[in-house]
Amino acid sequence: MTVTRPARLTGAALCAALALIAAVWILQDLAVLGSPADLAWYWAGDHHLPTRGRSTTSLLDPVLLAAYTATAVAALRSRHAASALAAAGTATLALRLPGLWATGSGALVTALLELALAVGLVLTAVAGRRPADDPHERQPARPRTGPAVAAGILLAAAALLLTGWELYRAGELPLEATVDRFTGGRSVVKPALAPPPAWLSATTAGLYGTAAVSCLTRARHARAFGLLAAALLTAGGLGGVARAVRYEPLPRLGDLTTVDAADVLTSVFGLLAGLAALVLLAGRDAPAAPGPHPAAAGARPPAPPRPTPPGW
Repeated sequence: MTVTRPARLTGAALCAALALIAAVWILQDLAVLGSPADLAWYWAGDHHLPTRGRSTTSLLDPVLLAAYTATAVAALRSRHAASALAAAGTATLALRLPGLWATGSGALVTALLELALAVGLVLTAVAGRRPADDPHERQPARPRTGPAVAAGILLAAAALLLTGWELYRAGELPLEATVDRFTGGRSVVKPALAPPPAWLSATTAGLYGTAAVSCLTRARHARAFGLLAAALLTAGGLGGVARAVRYEPLPRLGDLTTVDAADVLTSVFGLLAGLAALVLLAGRDAPAAPGPHPAAAGARPPAPPRPTPPGW
């Protein structure tokens, strides 16, 4: 299956619109925070910086901006970009859905617009597919077995760790606080566009798990979903490691409680596993299965045997 040219152009335009929305909010936060370094630290979790107003974005936004840009480029360059369009659209739907009940008109309008564009991406990926015109046309290749399985194991481990942490927090916190972590209630303080923390954990854990299964089965869409999951995993791990370095728990790892040390080590694992998965999935695909020789359809009939039998 390939994607028609009109569908590819439509998908690229939708991704460009999503990237533009993310870029506008990031630039606004840059004006609020005052410098790129302060904005980066804010994304990493340092919310004690002096600001000129309320910030809006989170670490999720630059990751999605990069994903939309890469997907737009893939749609313009490749006839096999359906999985990339579907991955970007599905992730946006899942991550931006809580914006429908967020406070503030700007966050609500942004959520409505992004969700509409994400639905358009998914529909474009589905409706724009067509069978190859040429039976000998190259099909989307599957990832190589070794790198795909290794990436799948890393992403599956990340999904299990994230799920375990959310179950632990649910057991430690009061029921009202646990519900707020899913719905974004009053006890949760977060940037306006950021999904509630437990919603983000559940969504990314689901994405890690889906990408892991795709990689372990060497599905043709494994690269698109796997790279997006690995980028989110890398960003989350980087933010946690940056916080650990800024507030110095990483050098004092032996002095921390078991839970705090496990939290820091989880961030280190996320950073290393995410980078490893990115490298593994960015490599070459497995060679495509050889099809019939292009000249087969128009091959000449076999030469008559010699001597020629009567009636040949």
